[in-house]
Amino acid sequence: MPLHETQVNDSMNVFSQQAALALVASAALAAPALAQGGASVTMDGIRGKGQLVCGVSTGVAGFSLADSQGVVKGIDADTCRGVAAAVLGDASKVRFVPLTTTNRFTALQSGEIDLLVRSTTWTMGRESNLGLMFAGVNFYDGTGFLVKASTEVKSVKDLNGATICVQPGTSTELAVADYFRLNKMTFTPILIQDLAELRNSYVAGRCDAYSTDLSGLASFRFQQGPRASEHTLLPEVISKEPLGLMVRKGDDKFFDLVRWTLFAMLQAEESGVTAANVDEMQRSTNPDIRRLLGAEGDLGHGLGVDAKWAVNVIKAVGNYGEMWDRTVAPLGIPRRINNLWNKGGLHYPPPIR
Repeated sequence: MPLHETQVNDSMNVFSQQAALALVASAALAAPALAQGGASVTMDGIRGKGQLVCGVSTGVAGFSLADSQGVVKGIDADTCRGVAAAVLGDASKVRFVPLTTTNRFTALQSGEIDLLVRSTTWTMGRESNLGLMFAGVNFYDGTGFLVKASTEVKSVKDLNGATICVQPGTSTELAVADYFRLNKMTFTPILIQDLAELRNSYVAGRCDAYSTDLSGLASFRFQQGPRASEHTLLPEVISKEPLGLMVRKGDDKFFDLVRWTLFAMLQAEESGVTAANVDEMQRSTNPDIRRLLGAEGDLGHGLGVDAKWAVNVIKAVGNYGEMWDRTVAPLGIPRRINNLWNKGGLHYPPPIR
């Protein structure tokens, strides 16, 4: 190629690169503030209506279940309250929306709810295809099986040819199908959307086993009261089910706030900060605790909240361990992998600094 043509081509390449950079810079200037980590459409909406709208289950003891006074209790419900305390300074400003496995994602996508905390497993397919994202894991779970004690079934391997009650559209449905296929076993799924109807079908003997997350099975068995011993939780855990907090993609500021609210609860437990001593701990000389509680620095500003955001969260719902003891522990579920990293668990809050 002649030299002058090479010089022309080189010049064109340089021009193209410069033009591309100019376009990128122009697009960045034109991008909405929230895409650059500025304002949050979701938080503005929450403040405008004076409440956080949080999607929860239709009733799972220990996670989100209304008591006789209509107060929704459980670790999912308290996680929602923690976010409300961070954004609004008041954990009571939450409206809970009961959602099924089939309408939970559309409710978040459409803006009907601001946040989804509903025993929802973090999977690649959900995060890559739904326009939604997970801000963290508030409960590490796994798929299990519940059977009648009278059947004397001791293992999932004894369920070859069984009928199994499961909710459609859940990660459980896929996990059960995968497990039976891999182990060259057969089963007949009994797919029932309504949770109460599903459980009633299992109790009535329409299916040989009931499968869902271990937390849901333990919750159901707990609700049986004196008849809990009539149901056996099989020992196998056949899948990983990290249950997370979901938000819409595109609002990075709200994503950050939700994620760090969960981390603040975990860090509070690790640091020994509780609902009872949080005021006293603001006078601590420990720099990590001082930053967490806003006594030093102004980390809340970067999240779009005030310096005492974590204090508001901990005063309202306590640290993660306090939430667990109040909501999940009564079900008889041991913490195990839901412990902090320094106690043999998976919960590992990044540094708050």
